[in-house]
Parts: sequence; structure tokens; C-alpha cells
Amino acid sequence: MADQTRIEKLFLHAARMLNSTLEYEELMRLVLELTVDATDAEAALVYRVDRTTDVMKARFFNGRDYSVKYLTLPKGQGIIGWVAENQEAVISNDVASDPRFYRPVEEIGDIKFRSVLAIPLIGRGQMIGVIEAINKLNGSFDEHDLDTLVGLANQIAVAIDNARLYREAKHEAMERQLLYEVGKRLSSTLNIDEILNLILDSLQKVVGFDAAGVFLINEELNEVSTIHSQGYDPKYEEQIHLQIGQGLVGWVAKTGEAVIVPDVLTDSRYVAANPSTKSEIVAPLKIDGRIIGVLNLESNHPAAYNRKSLELISAFASQAAISIERAMLHKKMLENKRLEEQLAIAREIQLTFLPKGNPSIPGYDIAGVNIASGEVGGDYYDFIKIIDNQTGIAIADVAGKGIPASLIMASFRASLIAEIRNNYAIRTICKKVNSLIYESVERGNYVTAVYGVLDSKNDIFTFSNCGHNRPMLLRGDRVEFLKEGGLALGIIPDFDYEERPIFLQTGDIILFYTDGVTEAIDSRGQEFGVERLIAILKESRALEAPAILQKIYYRVREFAHNSHIHDDLTMIVLKKL
Repeated sequence: MADQTRIEKLFLHAARMLNSTLEYEELMRLVLELTVDATDAEAALVYRVDRTTDVMKARFFNGRDYSVKYLTLPKGQGIIGWVAENQEAVISNDVASDPRFYRPVEEIGDIKFRSVLAIPLIGRGQMIGVIEAINKLNGSFDEHDLDTLVGLANQIAVAIDNARLYREAKHEAMERQLLYEVGKRLSSTLNIDEILNLILDSLQKVVGFDAAGVFLINEELNEVSTIHSQGYDPKYEEQIHLQIGQGLVGWVAKTGEAVIVPDVLTDSRYVAANPSTKSEIVAPLKIDGRIIGVLNLESNHPAAYNRKSLELISAFASQAAISIERAMLHKKMLENKRLEEQLAIAREIQLTFLPKGNPSIPGYDIAGVNIASGEVGGDYYDFIKIIDNQTGIAIADVAGKGIPASLIMASFRASLIAEIRNNYAIRTICKKVNSLIYESVERGNYVTAVYGVLDSKNDIFTFSNCGHNRPMLLRGDRVEFLKEGGLALGIIPDFDYEERPIFLQTGDIILFYTDGVTEAIDSRGQEFGVERLIAILKESRALEAPAILQKIYYRVREFAHNSHIHDDLTMIVLKKL
């Protein structure tokens, strides 16, 4: 009688739980918890049949820590696969000797399987899935446990089916709304970056991905190259630049046929561009039967995509293809209107600013880098040989971009070199350059700069900071900012600057940088900032100067949101050996 009462209470409790939500993921967790409680099991699995995929995707619940993991099994494998195909319940209290047991599941669940009770779920007269109780805590699974779980199965099957229908209806409504909104917005813009961001952001909502790229075909070079991507590490950029026919992207570009790959490691066409990728889906971008590119999504989970995913991606790809071609034709038309002669001159000027390589200074490791935001930029750095054992170090940034900024920088550099040759003191050089800049540029234009001289014989670095980002001196675990100097150049005429000497010690590192480093913006609108820069400098202090610069650059690129418009990025590292 007591047992009968317990069962009735269990079924009543189950009804309340299963009717408490229509949210699919929440319901599946309740099903797993209920299975563990009803059978006094250590863990549980639930698998819902999905005829759009060739694998079994199940949820694993660990009753010890209440964690849920997602696992993928080959179709028909394991006891749940047998139950799904034969639609019969199974009690196996010694799985080690059961030929149906799929041992790799132990690695995924991080649990040793001893016993299993699995039953089919039948909904609306069809096989919809399997629930499986794992490892009876006290004794072995028996007919009583089977009867209990069978009694719950009808409630569970109905609840899962209702939640599935609700999820699909809600998902389809969202898909239709997104397609409508995307189509409307695509017709109102010719900005290709806005178009591509919009498409990938929409696909993230309805399909999901961990890395994605839009590729265009260059028939002249017989290659496909990315014009927009999300989620890829910058160091793998070479792997997403492919020949037509190479990799899954190149294969789709060549054949025009979409492809779904549940496990990329089993597909010989796969080219690794993201180490975490487990599955991939690729669709062609077509206009009037002509292939112009490829839309590629990658997931860190196996079998993440199915035929439904392909339908959605293909719908977005059709809209994307038209908008991309229209935007690129417009962009090309605008580019043809540019004055190529002025751009060529500006590029030549910019190239003359920068040193051809890093200097070799006994007792020091020094390196610089400049990454322009566009065709021409307003950043500058230089290493200037003065006399034996003395090297000038300069970094500067012009307010503004493009050709005007490059011309102002040319004027600044010429003035700086001229005054250095006159062998003036650093503060005098800054004062004279300031007056020349003030006289030669329109009001509102100015240059921020740091100029210093390294005396490598006496290990002294003397500098003046003219309104620039304050360089960092890392000594041990302490960071000091080099701020002494004065205002930016070109703001006030006849301004007096100060200079300061620093005695360098073994292990000291000075980092000079422009605001393109610290002002990079992430998806939340937050700046990269000085504190992150300090942290990277500290953790990379053992590296050589070029490697430190490379590490900072990668961190900034990883941090910045795809929509962030990068400023010029220029840095120098001076390290005392």
C-alpha cells in the first residue's frame, strides 16, 4: 500500500513538473531529473529521434552534480540506439558483458556504466525517443523500476512532443520575422560590412555558429577569399584563403552544391581554419545560377547542422548574394572615382616614414611595428642613428586620417630629422618642431609624439613626451608611465618642453604605443585600455621584442568587435638585456 501511494505521488509530481513549462531545454532537464529520481539512478540519458540528421544527439544528466552534457553517437549505436530501432525496453545490470553497450559513451559522460534501464518513448503513435536510467544506486534495476519508468513514459512523450511543437512554431515565427527584417534592411544599404554583419548576426540567432565566413570567388586568381568573418583566430587567416576546389569552401565554390558535415575530421576535404570546429555547413552564394561566393558556418559541437539548417542558410544566402553584388558594384564605382595619383603619392610618403628594419644595439632588444587602418595613415615611428652609441627613438600620431594626415606627418618627420641633425637638446628639438608644425598646419590639426635618445653605452634613455600616450616602463612588477614633456605639437607656439633621463637596468622594458592599441572597442563598447596592455606586457616580458609586439597585436584583434573601425596601430618595444 505504501509503495502504491509513493507511485501515485510520483506520477502526480511528474505531471506537475512536465506541465510547468513548454520551453524545450528546460523540459528536457526536468525529464532527466525525473528519470533519476524515479529509478534511484546515478545518471540519465534522453534522446529524441531527429530524422533530419544521421547521428543520435542525446543529453546526459549527472545526478551527482546536476550537470547536463550533450553527446553525439553514431545512429543505432549503444543500448539507446538498439531501443530506438527495436522499440523495446531493456534492463541490463551488467553492461560490460552486453554486446549492445557503446563503451565510448563513458568518456563523454565521465562515468563508469554498470547498469542501464532504457525504454522507448512513443508519442502520437510514433517512436519519438528513448530515456535511459544509468547505474542503480542500491542494487539492480528490476521490473518494478521498469513499470515505474513505463508509467512515466506516456507523460514524458506527450510533454516532449508539445514542447517540440512549441519550439518549432516559435522558431519558425522568428525565422520569418528575421528574413523579413533582413530583406528590408538589405534593400536600404550599400555598405557591404553592414550587410555581412547583419546576415551573420541573423544566422547566429536562428542556426548558431562558433566561426563563420563569407567568401567571394576571384576567377582570375582561381581562389576564394574571405571578405567577412567572425570567430576565427587571426593566426589562421592563411587557412581561410583557398584555391577553388580546395577545402569544403573551395569544393562548394567549384560545384555550387551545399554540403553538411557532421564530423569534419572524417571528411577529407576539410581544411582546419579553427581548431575547435567539430561540424560545418557550407552553402553557395548564387545569382541567376552564377556562383559568386560561399557562406560557411562552423560549430564546436558535432552534428550541429541538419537539412533544416541548410534551408535557412540557403534563404539567407539568396538575399546575401544579391546584396553583396549590388554593394560591391557600388563600391567599385566609387573607388574608380578616386584620384589614384594622389593615393599613390600618399602611399610613397608613408613608406618613407618607416624604418626598413629594427636596429641592432648591443645590450638591447628593440623592435617596432606599424599597422595602418587604411590605404594611408597618420601614425609614425622611427629609429634614428645620431652618433656612436646614441639612437633616436620616435613615435607619433597625427590627429586625423588619410592623405591630409600623411602630409602633416611628412612635415613633422622632416622637421624632426632636421632639428636632430643640429644636435640640439631633446627639449629644444621639441620646441622647434612644435613651432614649425604650428606655422605649417591649419588650426585644429596637431601631432602627438614621444622623442627620446638611447645612450646604449651608459644605459640612459632621455625623452620628452609631447602630449602622446604615456609609454610604459616595466621594471620588475612595477609599471611607471613616462609623462614628462608638454603639450601636443602644433597647438601653442613657442611652448617650452621638459625632458627626463632614465637609467635603464637589466630586464627593463619600455613600451611606446599609439591610441589604436588602447582604444579598440569590444562588443559591449568597452575599450581595450591601459590595464589590459599592462597585463599583456607583464606576462610576455620573457619574450623577445618582436614577439611581445605580435602578442599585443593578436590580443587587441581578438578583443575588438568585428564592427570596430580600427585606428592605425603603432608600437615600439625597447628591452634592456
